[in-house]
Amino acid sequence: MTTQKMYTPDWVSKAIFYQIFPDRFAKSETVPKVDRLEAWDSPPTVHGYKGGDLYGIIEKLDYLSELGITALYFNPIFQSASNHRYHTYDYFQVDPMLGGNDALRALIDACHAKGMKVVLDGVFNHASRGFFQFHDVLENKEHSPYLDWFHINKFPLNAYTEHDIGYAAWWGMAALPKFNTNNPEAREYLLSVAEYWLKFGIDGWRLDVPNEINDDVFWQEFRERCRTINPECYIVGEIWDDASHWLKGSQFDAVMNYEFTRAIFGFVGADTLNHEQVSKCGYVHIPTLNVEGFAEEIGKVLVKHRKEVTQVQLNLLGSHDTPRAYTILGEDYAALKMSYLFLFSYIGAPCVYYGDELGLKAKHDPENRQSMPWSIPSTWDTDLRTYIQKLIRLRKENVCLQLGEYVTLYASDGVYVFARVTDDACVVGVLNSRQEVVEGLELENTHNITGTFIDALDTGGKLNLKSNLLELNTIAPRTGYLFRQIS
Repeated sequence: MTTQKMYTPDWVSKAIFYQIFPDRFAKSETVPKVDRLEAWDSPPTVHGYKGGDLYGIIEKLDYLSELGITALYFNPIFQSASNHRYHTYDYFQVDPMLGGNDALRALIDACHAKGMKVVLDGVFNHASRGFFQFHDVLENKEHSPYLDWFHINKFPLNAYTEHDIGYAAWWGMAALPKFNTNNPEAREYLLSVAEYWLKFGIDGWRLDVPNEINDDVFWQEFRERCRTINPECYIVGEIWDDASHWLKGSQFDAVMNYEFTRAIFGFVGADTLNHEQVSKCGYVHIPTLNVEGFAEEIGKVLVKHRKEVTQVQLNLLGSHDTPRAYTILGEDYAALKMSYLFLFSYIGAPCVYYGDELGLKAKHDPENRQSMPWSIPSTWDTDLRTYIQKLIRLRKENVCLQLGEYVTLYASDGVYVFARVTDDACVVGVLNSRQEVVEGLELENTHNITGTFIDALDTGGKLNLKSNLLELNTIAPRTGYLFRQIS
């Protein structure tokens, strides 16, 4: 098989993503509700449903547009017997509780009308016990025509126990039988799912645990077939650690950039990290970093992949698989704001986990999947939301924050200074992790930064150009700054 040369979608580096957990974001009266839904504002549970749906999301698109969002990434939406829908029952049907296929059609059309892209979660490593082909194996055992779609080891399958199951399953969970992608029929089924929804109109796939399909040729064919339908299709994988193997040009465009997140959290949250909560998710451990260590880690992240990849990495502070960012940072508000400043200033596509813009706090699953508190605005941190809106607007208005070269200008004594630079524009960022004021800082202007700069966030900072020096005056403790070139 010939593989395509390295190409990543042009729109992604300019996008502002927002991740939505469909059962918990918004619900509409358009979709009839089943009985026994949990109260919307009650604490979330592992198995309970809140009743969010896709029409409810459509009704909130103005809110998302006002925030500045231009792309939506959805946790799974296909028919499933779980509130998170990673237990897929039918890959060709949107869950009726979400409004069915008609609701997705309406959502895609409404998003595209507002200039928003739509990326769906593709769970191709495993299905559910209710998936028809696996159900046939349950019923007919070794006589099932779908026997080889899965990794069957023995009978009985013991599919409703949590021990001694007779088949391979994701992390040994009986509810999640793993596909055998070496089987041509199973393989074609999964690839046809990817094609079907791209033809339907989605703009990309976020791939769940794709490293567990240990088959480069499968992912190469996945990429080719998706690109044939939509050359601008975005393919982003969930890889928590080094993803170099999948980012060489023939498989994924990017990954969820948890290495970026570890670095910024380890720096700004060095004294406040909630290590207990960190240990309960995929991070396992986030090393604390001084400013020199942070500069080194970000430098590694910056050069690990080719520029085309780095520009479309999905950078994030929170997701459905981690405690809320505010909670991980030990509810340190200054650390949270500095994290957001860096998120929207760094190379790649920034992504906000639903509700994080309102300052939501929550421990690991299920708490981090709480309902959006639409009916209790008194709980919203409107200052944080306004701050994030301003950062998004700055990123949109300054091409150098989308496409500019990233350079570290200074990293010492707890202060980190960086710039995003194009031929005709520049933004300089400052993060002061110290508890003390820095009265003045003079940096050698080794990157020939010129022009007049203003404080883009109205935080009272001042940057002067003085001969061959950049002079920063009175840097407040635990504060981030952005200085925008105006001439």
